[in-house]
Amino acid sequence: QTLMRLTVISLHILCSLFVFVFQCNIVRCYGTKRNVKPTLASILSHGAFWNLDKAKCIKALQEEKEKSSQNTMESLLDSLTDLFTKAVTRAYPDLPDPPVLLTTSSAAQFGDYQCNAAMPIAQLLKGQGVKVSPRNVATKIKDNLDQSGLVENVEIAGPGFLNIWVSRLYCQKLLSNILTKGVLPPRLLHRHKVVVDFSSPNIAKEMHVGHLRSTIIGDSISRLLEYLGHDVERVNHLGDWGTQFGMLIAHLQEEYPNYQTESPPLADLQNFYKQSKVRFDTDEAFKKRAYECVVQLQAFNPEYTAAWQLICDVSRKENQKVYDRLDIKLTERGESFYQTRMETIVKDLKERGLLEEDEKRYIMWGLNKEQIPFTIVKSDGGFTYDTS
Repeated sequence: QTLMRLTVISLHILCSLFVFVFQCNIVRCYGTKRNVKPTLASILSHGAFWNLDKAKCIKALQEEKEKSSQNTMESLLDSLTDLFTKAVTRAYPDLPDPPVLLTTSSAAQFGDYQCNAAMPIAQLLKGQGVKVSPRNVATKIKDNLDQSGLVENVEIAGPGFLNIWVSRLYCQKLLSNILTKGVLPPRLLHRHKVVVDFSSPNIAKEMHVGHLRSTIIGDSISRLLEYLGHDVERVNHLGDWGTQFGMLIAHLQEEYPNYQTESPPLADLQNFYKQSKVRFDTDEAFKKRAYECVVQLQAFNPEYTAAWQLICDVSRKENQKVYDRLDIKLTERGESFYQTRMETIVKDLKERGLLEEDEKRYIMWGLNKEQIPFTIVKSDGGFTYDTS
């Protein structure tokens, strides 16, 4: 009996872990539409966006589960919850939002799992003027259980607890399936294009722990979504544009005037950046030249774009060493990629009435106007990181 209980607990932990990861479907974070029928993943992760009551959510969950094939992975707790939800719905079809509470049992004599739904359901019925004991509710739930082969025995204990023993044959088949076929994801009903934006270091600066954390988490999410069958685009939104490149280019031109014909020793780009930053903060003449370099770069002057490209290439090589060690594959879409597209985007936002003028700049509010707005166009007419 102890061995059986350990087996059930192990199965529960193993299956729950994988199913939790798989069903936390991040796909719904991208472009979810209200007029689309909710799916299992959307209800689990973004049910609030649908403005649905729980009864409709449960119904949609059941409809989608019925479409799933047998060759999928579902945790024991999920399977039991589904089984008892159907039993409660059949027993009390007119009861809105009946609670179905399942937990692992505290001791072997109470079974493998325990359903504590009878007592709260009795309270709901009492509120409707129907007096019934929790034990009678538990009996009615038990009588409406499907004979699915999942449950070996159900006993009513105490004031109305349902003690559940999982079928040993069911566990045996599930373990055999895992050993022969491996852990299987849920059946993919809707394949999506998913963009995962991660890593995003700044050119001419070393990666810090925040970039590494983002890189590892982002790649893990991408691998899981690909395993599910989704089309995943890994995007690296590099900080490769802006005022800092003015000071880097100005410093490069002064320190290595022959940089176009002779490769400058820029292996220590971090130190090079620090030197240019000190000059930018202390030398007004240098700061003025740096701003002039920014203007030339934004005008795509070939001489300045060549200097910018040189700096970016050195930094990319250093970053790539990290990506290679972690086996990270990324599509680079830095700030510079969007520079020629900014005006079109801003024009579109203005035409749609999404921009608001504020002290000569254009800002864009999110859904909550109590939060800080995005600055889309600066007061000097330049664009920002938010715009890209």
